[in-house]
Order: sequence, then structure tokens, then C-alpha cells
Amino acid sequence: MLLTRFAIAAVTLAAFSLPASAQFAPSPARPAAPRTTAPSPRAASCHNGASFDRFLAEVKRQAVAAGVSQRTIAEASPYLVYDQGIVNRDRGQRVFGQLFTEFAGRMAAPYRMQNGQQHIKQHAAAFARAEKEYGVPPAVIAAFWGLESDFGANMGNLPTLRSLVSLAYDCRRSEMFVNETIAALKIIDRGDLTPDEMIGSWAGELGQTQFLPTHYVNYAVDYDGDGRRDLLRSGDDVIGSTANYIANGLKWRRGEPWLEEIKVPQNLPWDQTDLSVQLPRSKWAQFGVTYPDGRPLPNDNLPASVLLPMGRFGPAFMAYANFAAYTEWNNSLIYSTTAGYLASRIAGAAPMRKPAGQVAQLPFNELKQLQQLLVQAGFNVGKVDGVLGQQSRTAVKAMQIKYGLPADSWPTAELLARMRGGSAQAQPAATIR
Repeated sequence: MLLTRFAIAAVTLAAFSLPASAQFAPSPARPAAPRTTAPSPRAASCHNGASFDRFLAEVKRQAVAAGVSQRTIAEASPYLVYDQGIVNRDRGQRVFGQLFTEFAGRMAAPYRMQNGQQHIKQHAAAFARAEKEYGVPPAVIAAFWGLESDFGANMGNLPTLRSLVSLAYDCRRSEMFVNETIAALKIIDRGDLTPDEMIGSWAGELGQTQFLPTHYVNYAVDYDGDGRRDLLRSGDDVIGSTANYIANGLKWRRGEPWLEEIKVPQNLPWDQTDLSVQLPRSKWAQFGVTYPDGRPLPNDNLPASVLLPMGRFGPAFMAYANFAAYTEWNNSLIYSTTAGYLASRIAGAAPMRKPAGQVAQLPFNELKQLQQLLVQAGFNVGKVDGVLGQQSRTAVKAMQIKYGLPADSWPTAELLARMRGGSAQAQPAATIR
């Protein structure tokens, strides 16, 4: 989710460096009068040339067909205006690579851990109820709450309906945002929020854990008993709704761990260190994996993956089945690992160990060149953008295996040099972990 769950990595998170004392925002700030900037010529290209007004009329028709009342349509109509600035912002998203230790050091800072623990005490009854009903530990909910909005202090300040309908008219993700617009109208129709209360991020997410409207409709619950599902102001509603989404939307497994720091030996079979590879903890123990203080792993069959967000010289984690909830919440590996780590800290885990030495990172231009070489070798790395996403990591691992390098998915100068000097071809996709 995270302001816009479609943006990867850390660029938007600089805004979240708020004081530890930040609490709920009593009410989101009212926006300025709606802007009516004209759509760009290409905006209607996926709507058979229909003007925005004609397009909007069709969205309203679909909303009524989905059960939204004419009263709500009339109430929301003044807010359903086009803003080219929102579309420009969406198209101009900039992301950049950042070392996990830097990102986690800022976002999982001690003050945020302490603030999470404080909120768990402050809302003890709601957290206990949520854990009993949904099986989601308080620390897991609190970590997302802290990362997404610093417990309600930073939810965004843009009119949600304007953002949604503008992105719906644009052709990049039109169908998705048409559905989100209709979901937002359903939120109004059932009395949870009024149109002028719907203030959030530029991508249309709402509330203290930044729910897309479809998630709001499907998972928001009234935990304080006031008859509304208010994720902007009610801490209890935020806790219950977030637990419901994690449990039923993200398929949380009750009573199971999510992420633990580990210590790995230097002779570990690096090609096995991938989220797609799950082995029993007893097998990892045979490989020499331990807890950071040297304690042995449990000698059991609980499946787990070894996660190396910065390769074999950086921090190492044991990721369990529940970690999939984090990567589903936000598919940035840096964000999801940070969220899991912060939850473990709120739950009482020790700070992660610092790497023994500096972990080398390819400069942006070289990482982008490596991606281009991977594409030439037959891999799909997604967008060639100088950002190490999961597709790039998978391709890097495959080429490390080909060249006989430690296959830890971390791009190195040595791998880049090998690829510059040869015309390696990708393995068939089915054989790449």
C-alpha cells in the first residue's frame, strides 16, 4: 500500500520521518477547490475517443448497476472531476535503489518500534480481540500501521474521488481504477465516509493503513461499534480491519512465524537462498544456519526460505510462509523485509547485526547496464530502470549459476564484467528458480 502500493522501493518514504509522539490525525485536512485541468489528448485513447464527461457517465452507470444509489451518485458528483496533475504524478513515479540496511535503519528505527509497542498497550483490548478473531499478532498490525502512516499522522491530503476518477480515465490502469472508483462510491453509500471526508494519497488509498477502496469495502470492519467503518479516525477500526485484511486477504497462518534473523555460513549452497526455495528448518540447520547468537535452529520440518536482501555479505533472514503476506502487501522486497523486521522488533526481537564490512552496490548506471545485458541474454527483468526488483534478482541468480559464481541474487561488478565479456544465453524459464 504505502502511499501508492504501485511504486516500488523507498522514494516516497522520506515523508514519514515524523516525531515519535505523532498520534492520530483528528481529521484529514480539507483540500483546495477541485481543479478541472483538461485531459491530455491521449487520455481518451482507450475509451474509443470518449470525452471525460461521457466516460464518467458510463462509470456512474456501472456504479448504479453494482448497487450504488442515485443519492450517493448525486452526492459524489461534485468531487468526480478530472485532474491531469494526478495522472502526471502517476506517470512520473520515480523509484531508486537503496540498500536494505539504510532503508530499514530509517524506517524500522527504535522510535517507531517504541511507538508501535505504545499503541499496542494503548489499544490493548482491540489488539487482543483482533488476535483472537483473526490470528494476527499485534506486532504485525502495528508494524504496517507505523510504516504506512505513522499511526495516522500522515495519510495524504488529496481528494480521493478526484484521484481515482482521473486515474480511471487515463489508459495506464483504467479498468483497475474504474473498479476502485466504484468501490469508493460503495464506501459512501453504506455510510462509512462522506465524499468530503475521503482524503488520502494521490493514488486513492485511504486511512491509517492505506487501504485501496476495494480493500476498504471488502475488509473494513466496525470495531468500535459506532455503526461506521472509519479507517481515518478510529484506532479500533484500523486494528480490526487491518487484521481482517491480513488474515483473509493475505492468507495469514495463525500461530506461525514470519521472519527471523539468522547467521549463515560462508559455504552455504547459495543457489538455495531464494524465496522460491523452501526447506525444513532441520535441513537449514544441517547446512550450518543458526540464530545470530549461535543458538541452533529448531530441528523440525517447518518450511522456510533463506532471504538475503543484500546478498551473502549482508543481513540474513529465515522467511516463513507468512512472509508472503508482506510481499503481497507491497511487492518491494526492501519494504516487505523492513515491515517483517519491524514487526519482529515490536514483538521483542533484538536489532539485526550490522554487516561485517561494507556491502558493495553497483552504481545506478551499471545496474541498469546489467539489466540490459540480462534482457539481451533472454531474461525478462521487467522495466530496465536501475532498480533491483524480484525479476532482476531471479535473472542475476541464474547468471551467477551459469558463471559458477555464488548464486546469492546480488549483482556484483564481477558478474557485470563476465556479462560484458560474453554473450551468455538464459536458461529456459522453467529451470530458473
